[in-house]
Amino acid sequence: MSKGDYETLEEQNKKINWAGFVETTIVNFFQANELEKLSLEDGKGNKAKLSKQKDNVIKVEYTSTTTL
Repeated sequence: MSKGDYETLEEQNKKINWAGFVETTIVNFFQANELEKLSLEDGKGNKAKLSKQKDNVIKVEYTSTTTL
């Protein structure tokens, strides 16, 4: 495995970690504090927005940035 392959796998792992973090820890925080909207950014290009819909469903939008 070349160094380039390792960096690509590392970036893919970061994407999974960001998505997992947003879908678990952030959603739990959102619910526990009865928030209506929440936006966050990690400073590395990863962003997320959460909002509560009319039927109490939480809508989650997130993006992640990968440098190749």
